[in-house]
Amino acid sequence: MSEDFQEVWEDLVGIPADPPAMRELCETCTRPKLVCWCSYLPATPLVTKCRIVILQHPAEEKRCLRTVPMLSLGLAQGLCHVFKGKKFPHQRHKGLEDLMCAPNSVLLYPSPHSVDLSDLPKLSAGGYDSYNLFLLDGTWPQAKAIYHSSPLLHTMKQVKLLTTGTSEYVIRTQPTEGCLSTLETAALALTILENREDIREILLKPLKALCDFQLDHGAVTHQSKEFLIKTRTYPKLIGKRLSRLLKGVSSNSDESGAHNCEEV
Repeated sequence: MSEDFQEVWEDLVGIPADPPAMRELCETCTRPKLVCWCSYLPATPLVTKCRIVILQHPAEEKRCLRTVPMLSLGLAQGLCHVFKGKKFPHQRHKGLEDLMCAPNSVLLYPSPHSVDLSDLPKLSAGGYDSYNLFLLDGTWPQAKAIYHSSPLLHTMKQVKLLTTGTSEYVIRTQPTEGCLSTLETAALALTILENREDIREILLKPLKALCDFQLDHGAVTHQSKEFLIKTRTYPKLIGKRLSRLLKGVSSNSDESGAHNCEEV
């Protein structure tokens, strides 16, 4: 047995057989307790007149940094419903079809038929005690896929948020400057519909805390994809420019080599 092999073998033997100890997790938010945001939730879950209905893409549930749990825990019981899937409604989605067909249900989605949420009649003026506000939770391509594969969504009254603000979710890249996380969208929509400025402030506290925790532990602030493309710093653009540069270097090298051969 060679000396190098013996050394490698001893290193392998020294690796502990037991898995490393896992960090203790919070039972409520399932985050590590050192970076738990539960203390930033309202002491008493927020009671609103409107209900939020989340149609969540299955892939979104697997993300470690999500905002829907903050919304579910921040609102009183029964005011935030989450249905998972790629197409809605499904047989397993008990009661969802009735909610989608209710006259006071609206879908927050920027289709050509959407109207500004601010133009939606306020509760008393609209003749409703509450609205069921539907949101699609996932990346923009996933949200579009859900919309196009769910014909019943197309029959719903559709609204959109017109905002010039930027997202507080600075540790995740947004598609455009005006895009908001699911939590931010719901909080802003509830603030507008119920004319209560405190709703947005209360519901966003855990998100701000999460971002601060991540930034303190090495995360960096993310600009939107739109901003990165405009400033030509989007990774895919950098890749294309690098590819063109390398091709140029390769071509120059080939030409240089040819000249050298001729000289020899």
